[in-house]
Amino acid sequence: MERRRPPQTEEGWYVLHDFRSIDWDAWRNAPERRRSQAIDDGIDYLTACEAVDDAEAGDSATFSVLGHKADLLVLHLRPTLADIDTLERRFEHTALAEFTERADSYLSVTEVSGYMSEDYFDEDSEVEDAGLERYIESRLKPEIPDSDFLSFYPMSKRRGPDHNWYELPFDERADYLANHGEIGKDYAGRVTQIISGSVGLDDFEWGVTLFGDDPMDVKELLYEMRFDPSSSRFAEFGRFLSARRVPPTDLAAFLAGERVPTEGDGAHHHADGDAAGHHGGSGGHHHGDDSVSGHGDESGDIRDELEDEGIYAGQPHGEDVHAVVLYSAADPDDLFEEVDGYRENFDHYDTHVKTAVYEAQDADSETAVVSLWETDRAANTAAGFLAELPDVVRQAGDDEDDSWGTMGMFYTVKPEHRSDFVGTFDDVGGVLADMDGHRKTDLLVNREDENDMFIASRWDSREDAMAFFRSDAFSETVEFGRDVLADRPRHVFLA
Repeated sequence: MERRRPPQTEEGWYVLHDFRSIDWDAWRNAPERRRSQAIDDGIDYLTACEAVDDAEAGDSATFSVLGHKADLLVLHLRPTLADIDTLERRFEHTALAEFTERADSYLSVTEVSGYMSEDYFDEDSEVEDAGLERYIESRLKPEIPDSDFLSFYPMSKRRGPDHNWYELPFDERADYLANHGEIGKDYAGRVTQIISGSVGLDDFEWGVTLFGDDPMDVKELLYEMRFDPSSSRFAEFGRFLSARRVPPTDLAAFLAGERVPTEGDGAHHHADGDAAGHHGGSGGHHHGDDSVSGHGDESGDIRDELEDEGIYAGQPHGEDVHAVVLYSAADPDDLFEEVDGYRENFDHYDTHVKTAVYEAQDADSETAVVSLWETDRAANTAAGFLAELPDVVRQAGDDEDDSWGTMGMFYTVKPEHRSDFVGTFDDVGGVLADMDGHRKTDLLVNREDENDMFIASRWDSREDAMAFFRSDAFSETVEFGRDVLADRPRHVFLA
């Protein structure tokens, strides 16, 4: 009999769902001094976990569990089992542990498999889809979404006499999963998932953790998926647990029976301190307050230098908006249709500012997808979904390490001066072509508003780009823009 080969998998971070029940009788009867010590220890432990003080990378979050199955959930993602093991034992040394019992737990590991991309596991194949690479990285090293609601359940694929998942041919299994995934895409921007494998680690084959701000979005997604054959014929589920995100600093309010999160704390932030870069790896789609990606404190220096030159260098549309910019080689019409589907879901969120497709005037250049959000975390989440767009070749800020990119975004042109603006761009393009260190400059136009444009440039170095901003050609262009632009241009640097 021929040996059957399972689809290959690649593993990432280990995942522990640590469910705890509070001994409420012991808590009520404990002296105030012991309760205060337990709260202090608990806050210190949970804050340190969310700051990932214990490891080089990972993430943690705290949740209040609804119903009788548990009271608290501490969700950990870490690179090694030793990291997970240490976190478990460290909790037992806190005063809070005296008032808790472990109600349940689930151990798993993030993974991707050959169902997603056979080429990714083919040693002779080079994966050139930058979007796919980023998406896989985000699956292996995920960031816990900053959502209010969590639903967790374990599941396995059925191995029964009538329906046996593992007896199906690979192509048939892949088709089932692809159709199943199409349902999930309809909830992009509303529901985020972390799927982790647990064969040999726990009682089921996978752990599924869903996140969303509206529990009804999660319910509707799962209800719709129940009718998909991948679930109706081949899935077996464990029990479901639901929870709400709680910041560690609200532990005292939680134990006092007060409403959490406490009033005035509308968002669930990661701990302060050194946590900003704790997620590790290169898979995060990070577009934070610095508009220079990958150059740390240099962004502030650049802004100061440009300010001295009289050039605004803030975030597009103000300092509180965060941009995701991806480039795709797909057909612009097909790309727009895909983006429009995501945009409909993004519009459910108040933090969504705008998502649009910009086409380059140069037919040989890629089409750009720009998505603007009011918060860094929302932009991060959107980037994960947008990375699944067809034929993504790069994300602004992630490409060539040996070059320096500038992007003058959101030139809103007065309609009567549009042809003048395009003509001036052509003239400036000729000047740029002769400048030292200049690689390429494109003019891209919003396909839904021909007066909304941005200019993307790439230079050998920061010094080369700054030389242009100090040039007479740039000064003349700025002066010209005062008459033809409807709004002040914003210059965003993406290196």
